[in-house]
Amino acid sequence: MGHRRAGRECALQMLYGRDIGGISEDEILRAYREMDELAPQVREFAEQLFTGVAARMDELDRLIQSHAQNWRLGRMAAVDRNVLRLAAFELLSGEKSPDSAIINEAIELARKFSTQDSAQFVNGILDSIRKALPEKK
Repeated sequence: MGHRRAGRECALQMLYGRDIGGISEDEILRAYREMDELAPQVREFAEQLFTGVAARMDELDRLIQSHAQNWRLGRMAAVDRNVLRLAAFELLSGEKSPDSAIINEAIELARKFSTQDSAQFVNGILDSIRKALPEKK
C-alpha cells in the first residue's frame, strides 16, 4: 500500500476518533506520533489531512450538506461522514492528485471501512461536489 493511501486511512481513523469518541485533536495527534509502525511519510500525510480537515470542519460540513440531497450530516454513518470530509478537503485544497483519484480513494475507504452502499453514496456526493468546483489549472 502506498504512503498516501495509508495516510488517508490513518487520517480517517483520527477523524473518526474525534467525531465519535470525542477525543481532542492534541490527544489524537500525540497517539499517532507515538505509533512506531507508521512510516514518516505516512504520518506526515495523515497529520496534514487530519489537521486540515479539523481546521475547516464547518466549511466542509456545509459543503457536504449542500450536496447531500435528503440527508442530514448527523444521520450519515460516521465513517461515511468522515470519508466525505477527508475527500472534500482534498478536493478543495488544490491537492496535486487528480480529482478522480481523490474520489476513487474515498470510494475505496468507504468500501474497506463501511459498506458497498456507502461507496455508492460517497461517490454520488463527491461527484456532485467535484462538478460544482472550478477546474484545477
